[in-house]
Order: sequence, then structure tokens, then C-alpha cells
Amino acid sequence: MLEPLRELNGKQWRAFIAAFLGWTLDAFDFFLVTFVVSRIATDFNRAIPEVAFAITITLMLRPLGALIFGMFADKYGRRGPLMASVLIYSIIELATAFSPSFTVFIVLRGLYGIAMGGEWGVGAALALETLPTRARGLASGILQQGYATGYLIAAAVFGLFFETIGWRGMFVVGSLPALLVLYIRSQVEESPSWRAGQSKPLGERLNLWTSFLRQPMLYVYAILLMASFNFLSHGSQDLYPTFLTKQRAFDPHTVAIVTIIVNIGAILGGTLFGGLSQRFGRKRTILLACVLGICTIPLWVNAPSIALLAFGGFLIQFFVQGAWGVIPAHLNELSPGDVRGTFPGFTYQLGNLISAGSAQIEAAYAATLKAPTGGADYGHALMVIMIGVFIAVFVLTAIGPERRGVPFVEETAAA
Repeated sequence: MLEPLRELNGKQWRAFIAAFLGWTLDAFDFFLVTFVVSRIATDFNRAIPEVAFAITITLMLRPLGALIFGMFADKYGRRGPLMASVLIYSIIELATAFSPSFTVFIVLRGLYGIAMGGEWGVGAALALETLPTRARGLASGILQQGYATGYLIAAAVFGLFFETIGWRGMFVVGSLPALLVLYIRSQVEESPSWRAGQSKPLGERLNLWTSFLRQPMLYVYAILLMASFNFLSHGSQDLYPTFLTKQRAFDPHTVAIVTIIVNIGAILGGTLFGGLSQRFGRKRTILLACVLGICTIPLWVNAPSIALLAFGGFLIQFFVQGAWGVIPAHLNELSPGDVRGTFPGFTYQLGNLISAGSAQIEAAYAATLKAPTGGADYGHALMVIMIGVFIAVFVLTAIGPERRGVPFVEETAAA
């Protein structure tokens, strides 16, 4: 299954590594908040659902970033907007460490969402337009698991350093992705698909609006699909450390270990299912992941021991991110060629906007339930909501289109 990657040349590897690291470090910065929700709430004297709004506003403003950076990527190339996105979100992450008040903290997380929103779509377009078609499925799976890798790194930083540096120190560490800009600038070339598209007369190139008018239902479908997928991801991840901390009363070290195990499952699942999608199709692979994922939910939240709970978390993220591993290739293949810098990221992030309240919804629902040990029942809330989300992803995937293997360079270059 790994054979397609052996065929990549140096240029293709560098583009792929840049996109993977961009998404990894983006996710690392994002997930730092999820580990310290309760500590931030204590410091600013706020309730946990109030602090969870920091996650919500980040997700809500990501579509704006996807639109801004994506339009620049379609007009001026992928490299520059990708570097700008990484640099800006790193600077904002550093500023978050020095938030003097809860209001400033929330504003900075909103600005972070704009910068973060530009990375995924532009980075995925750069990588997948540079790679050969045969490598697209496996590369998609690995690329998307930059997200789980970032989560894993955030868990490791939390477990190793939180007690020493506190939540503010963690955000200082979160500014390190700025160094990736140096690598992109010196080592990564522009997308060959974008360069080929520049040979078309200006009047024949579609912009986002004209593309939408030609295929409005494609845009609506992609947004709804991404809303369900984003709820699948954030609904199973963002409140999980709070569940482990508050309901299971785990210390930071144990939370970190469980989360690392969970994300190893995510990385393996995303890579495997992404590769399988090249052979069996994007839709069939996603549907299989959904069915298997639902079966793992009871073990994920109700396991009686730490070991079984970690195993349940490993399994559910194996299938959640297994489904997600197909998405970079699937969305880029569905995208009209002239707006591939914008379409995948913009529809992805609009889906994020729709599902932005997932952590708050789960926290509010959990607050209405009483756990056997007292307090909010996060486990029951996560279980009920995630069953519904898996079903939604299954249905939307089943009714949608698929364009597996569509050529990128030839499609974009065609007059």
C-alpha cells in the first residue's frame, strides 16, 4: 500500500511534507485549548461552557480565513498564502499566552480561527496537485492525520510540561510553527496545476462566485457533508479531555497518555482508510468507517478501566479519522479546477461554522445529566450525540457524488 509514495521525487516530497507539517502544527495550536479549558475557567473565574466558546469562535471564523487565503491562493499561487497563514496563526498563538482578560483571550482565539482557516485548503491543494494521481488516496490519509499528530503533540506537551509552565506557557510553545515558513520558502515549489492554469486566458478562468453559480448544489452538498464530518471530529475530540479530567478524575499525566494512545489510533486509521479509498472508492471507504465507528462508542466512554477506555478511544478515532483520511482527496477531486485553492478549504470551514458549537452543545447537554459519581455526565452526552453524527455522515456520504482519480493538471490546463 505504501508503494505509491516510493515513486515521489524530491519536489513532490517537499510539497507533501510542508502541507503535512502545516496541518500538524495548526492542529497542535488548536488543541492546546482543549487540554486547559478547566484551568482557564479557574483563572478567569468562568464556567466551562463559557471557556468552550473559545473553541466555538475559532471554528466559526475559520471559513473567513479559508475564503481570504483560498482566493489569494487561486490568484497568486499556493506557497505565499500558505506561509502567511502559518506565520499569522503562530503570532496570534504567542499573543494568547499574554491575554490580560477573558475578553482578550476570546478575541485572540477568533483571530486565530481566521488565520488557521486558511491553512488546510491551501496546503491540501498544494500537496495533492503536486503528487501523482496514484498516490492521492494514501497521501490524503497521511495528510489529514497531521491533525491527529498535532493533537498527539499537544497531549505530550500537556502531560510533560503543563505542571511546570501552565496554560500560558503552553501557548508560548504554540508559537513555534512560525519556523515552518522558512522551510516552505526555501524548499517548496509552486503547484504545477496552478501554474498550468495560468496559461488559460483570464476571461476563461472561473472565480468562486461564477463557479458557485454553475454548480450551486455541489457547494451546498460539500458544505453539509463537511458540517457532519466536522461534528464527527470535534464532537469526539474537543470535550474528551474534559470528560477524562472531570468525570473520570484523571490527572494530567494519565489524560496525556490516554490521548496519545487515542491519536495513534487516529493516525493509523486515517492512513489505512485513505490508502484503501484509492482502491475501493472514496464513498465506500467512508461508509465502512462509519459503521465500524458506531460499534466502538460504548467502549469509548463506558469502559471500566483506564486500559479499556484507552483502547475504546483508540478504536473510535481509528474509524473517525479513517473516514476523515479520505476527505482531502475526495474534496479536491470534487472541486472545480479553477477554484481548487478555495473550494475545499471554504466548504470545509463553512461546515466547521455549522458545527462550531459541538463542544458547547455537548457540555450543555452533559450539564443536564448527572453522572453516577456526581457532576455532569459527559460520557452519556458524548455517546448519544456521536451515534447521531455517525448516522448523518453515513447518509450524506451515501447520497453524494464521487470523482475518484480525476486528473488535476490536465483538468486545470484544459481551455
